[in-house]
Amino acid sequence: MDEQGVKYKPVTGKTYSLYGKSSGTEQYYSLIRKLVDLFLQKYPDEKKLLSQIQKAGRGSIFRKLYGKNIDRSLILFVRKTVKDSLSAYTKPVCSHISNLPLSQKFDSIIATTEEHYHLYMIEIELINRIYKEAFKKCEYKFALIGHCLRDFRQDCRSVEGDIESVCKGCTKDCFINLGSHLLKKYNVHPYISLTMDLKELFEELKDKHQSIGALGIACIPELVSGMRLCIKLGIPPVGIPLDANRCERWMGKAHESSFNLKELEELLK
Repeated sequence: MDEQGVKYKPVTGKTYSLYGKSSGTEQYYSLIRKLVDLFLQKYPDEKKLLSQIQKAGRGSIFRKLYGKNIDRSLILFVRKTVKDSLSAYTKPVCSHISNLPLSQKFDSIIATTEEHYHLYMIEIELINRIYKEAFKKCEYKFALIGHCLRDFRQDCRSVEGDIESVCKGCTKDCFINLGSHLLKKYNVHPYISLTMDLKELFEELKDKHQSIGALGIACIPELVSGMRLCIKLGIPPVGIPLDANRCERWMGKAHESSFNLKELEELLK
């Protein structure tokens, strides 16, 4: 339980857990910030560093084709550093991938490699730093919250909103409820992410509002995918990863997950 009385319990996901060997996720966030600070010492431009981090996750063929745009020494340093530093959070990945059926081995989300998880963790922190202020200045700010954050002890009483379902606050310990209250405090409209086509949604909202900002709360691969789409569409994104990936898509059966509310508030301030 944190200082606000929120109950946290360590959770393990199909491929990762931000708890690692700790009883909380604070150590993870502190480490990610230190790693990004370290990389920025070598490559001070945040946007250019982000581009290099994304290139670090691409195959050797890509690096040969676009070698002139790649800082090879930086990429080697990044890849080694994240592997040494972040492996404690991604131990189940290799086993998960080796047991995937052929039909899922080419699914870019489900088949995310351990190295990509580590690079995505850095990418999320960098994107938050780059786009935080632009997000806060947007006329209309909204959040998409993973449905696996709901309280599984009773049926969810969410109702249809104007773009997705909205929380009705039926239980005080539900992380969707907790997150929704905090988001509203900072004038961010919270929605439960279920089936909406993101590109269609983002384009629809851009047509309705002068400027929009998007906040995602999702598992690491899904969050990075959504953030990249936002950037492509000219929408400032920020996001918080789930503490672990535990929904039906990953586990076969849905299990409750959580996220760090303190980190969310730091992002919104």
